[in-house]
Amino acid sequence: MKNTPEQLALQHSHAVCQGHAETLAESLQDMQLRGLSLDDYQNLSKADRRLLDQFAYRYTRLQDDMGARLMPAVLKALGEDIAALTAIDRFSRLEQLGWLPSADEWLTLRQVRNQFAHDYPDSAAERFERLQAATQAAGQLLEVMTRFHRKIVGIPSRLP
Repeated sequence: MKNTPEQLALQHSHAVCQGHAETLAESLQDMQLRGLSLDDYQNLSKADRRLLDQFAYRYTRLQDDMGARLMPAVLKALGEDIAALTAIDRFSRLEQLGWLPSADEWLTLRQVRNQFAHDYPDSAAERFERLQAATQAAGQLLEVMTRFHRKIVGIPSRLP
């Protein structure tokens, strides 16, 4: 049986997101092993900066690619017409279909990511606090990706 363009787009976006998720999980594990304290954060070594950069990059890429590529691909593969849907409408539709636990939670995860990745407060303590919030949010993001992965593996049998 030949794959439809929608199925191929879903496979591709899923593979890209899986790669980001695997690397994000590795960086979270490395960060946990490193156990950065506020004092460490104020005097980052070259290796610590690289680890935090890897974390920030993969968190950003995973969330961006899930929202902009994977989620629309899922909806299209399921036969949904998404042309007129805003991003929040797509998130809500995925929640209705059981793919997202909560559209509002997804938006909160994005807000945490934006604060961590784009806002640079002067206080090291505040930056460290945002890092801690981002690591917790990244764990939740990985749970959402795991949910998508499990459902995607079962999609071909449910498609028309």
